[in-house]
Amino acid sequence: MLAIKEQLDRGDVKQDFAALRDRLLSLLSNALIRSDVLIAHNILTLHKNLALTAALYDYLTTRLPGHMTILAWHHDLAWDDPRYASDMHNGYPWDLLRTPWPGVRHVTVSAAQQARLAALYGLPLERIEVVPPGVDPAQFFRWTAVARRIVDELHLMEAGVLFLLPARLTRRKNIEMALRILAAFRAQTRLDARLIVTGPPGPHNPANAAYLTSLLELQRDLSLQDAAHFLYEMGITPDDDTMADLYHLTDALVFPSDREGFGIPLLEAGLARLPVFCADIPPLRETGQGAAHFFDPHGDPDYIAAHIANGLDHDTAFHLRRRVLSQYTWKSIVKERVIPLLQRSTFRDE
Repeated sequence: MLAIKEQLDRGDVKQDFAALRDRLLSLLSNALIRSDVLIAHNILTLHKNLALTAALYDYLTTRLPGHMTILAWHHDLAWDDPRYASDMHNGYPWDLLRTPWPGVRHVTVSAAQQARLAALYGLPLERIEVVPPGVDPAQFFRWTAVARRIVDELHLMEAGVLFLLPARLTRRKNIEMALRILAAFRAQTRLDARLIVTGPPGPHNPANAAYLTSLLELQRDLSLQDAAHFLYEMGITPDDDTMADLYHLTDALVFPSDREGFGIPLLEAGLARLPVFCADIPPLRETGQGAAHFFDPHGDPDYIAAHIANGLDHDTAFHLRRRVLSQYTWKSIVKERVIPLLQRSTFRDE
């Protein structure tokens, strides 16, 4: 294939090209006999394997089953790219790369590429779909199996905002304030905000079990059963790797402790570039200094929630992150863009 490409780049169409095209046509016919959809990536507009382009065109025009849909997925356009100008020649097979094929639905990865393809093909924009590429947060951050379980069982990728409270369930952590802040934040912003409380009851005080009970009662009273998540209730005590995943997964640290000796979570949040909203107590002031947002741990939850909302509203990294997680994960793209495209009753252009 590479040897034939060298010939084609010089403008030579030799018998080797036709032989490879015919061989590929036979392979395509066998491989696709039971297929309903073919996604052809860059084959219709890029010249890296023109024998395959020509074989697919012949398959489409002579052998395509009546039920099959072809989606032409375009990242690169050889004919309007100056890098490839010397490789393009008038006539067959190069003209296949600048001519809209019959019965094909065209997809580009951006509006800019959509405009380029429309100009190249002479098609209106509405005849070309835009489906962006995406990212996989679990793969990118190399989540642990426990982190994946937490995300999947709690549907965290569907949340509007994720707050992290890394603490054992002891009264000095003031977790009830975090619950009240969460309820106020949800009411004010109308966002599906969630809170992840990571720790189990503190082991050194039997009263901590009763504290958990009171927190669960408050959770119910505030209608936060689907919003405030106690990992201990899921039978999970995160290990260090999973805790690191939670810092990268969430949008902000909420830390309303009454008393702290130091406040290591602020350091960890700093490493993860996580905005910090914490109690205005001396140890946390010392640690966070001017880089954290402080609030009265016994103040008005509505005021604190508004303070947090304002802080996030002015955080451009937060907005980009939320847009990526809501629009550019592969799960979201497949669900919101690809599946509806495949489910349409009519795919083929007239």
